[in-house]
Amino acid sequence: MAAAKAQPGHTENEITIAAPLDLTWDMTNDLESWPRLFSEYAEVEILERRGDTTTFRLTMRPDDNGVVWSWVSERTTDRAALNVRARRVETGPFERMDIFWTYQEVPGGTLMRWVQDFAMKPDAPVDDAGMTGHINRNSVVQMERIRERVEKAAAEAGRAVEPGTGRAGRRAPEEV
Repeated sequence: MAAAKAQPGHTENEITIAAPLDLTWDMTNDLESWPRLFSEYAEVEILERRGDTTTFRLTMRPDDNGVVWSWVSERTTDRAALNVRARRVETGPFERMDIFWTYQEVPGGTLMRWVQDFAMKPDAPVDDAGMTGHINRNSVVQMERIRERVEKAAAEAGRAVEPGTGRAGRRAPEEV
């Protein structure tokens, strides 16, 4: 009997940022600023822009083993729908990686949500479950960093929003 293939990876993480939606959207979709916004990214190289779609190379800072990961992604923003769709063009250890970001104005600021659907290649250094755990842990760290930077920019611009929940966290399965 053949072994059943494991479920592909899926994560959902969200945070409420005590800042206006426009500022949150602008800061988090300014790809060139990502090395300052995210702690893990060293460089973003824009390869092509076509309307709302950008193809870019993302290079990470060296990992604990000194390995520098880099890949090409394609990202399409839809400001009217308040969402962003992205996919890896150069998949590296992934069979596929699709990312969906949504933004929503809520009491206390802006709710930003990241959904990632992916599958790892059989020869990848980690399986789907291992990558799911990694993404869930790292998303909380990155979202907190983004929240701090956007809220600081809002305060400096005199556009701060009264804080609501404002903390990162994984959505409980029953909320999905």
